[in-house]
Amino acid sequence: MITFNWDEYKEFKQHTSQEDKLKIAIDFMRSYYNISSPDEMYNMLKADELGEMMLAKRDINDAHGLENFMYQSFEL
Repeated sequence: MITFNWDEYKEFKQHTSQEDKLKIAIDFMRSYYNISSPDEMYNMLKADELGEMMLAKRDINDAHGLENFMYQSFEL
């Protein structure tokens, strides 16, 4: 499994207008890792301590919850 690169995330975060850290993390995973699947994103975040805290803060307990967050949070 791929591990979340927080150093690259911090660099990416400096160049975005987003303020929500989970939204930034999702954009980062799409850009840096070329991941678009909510299942893969959820598993990657769940495997990381900080990522797990981001999910817990929003009561996201599964990939479906993350997909709902993405649908509600981003203009498609």
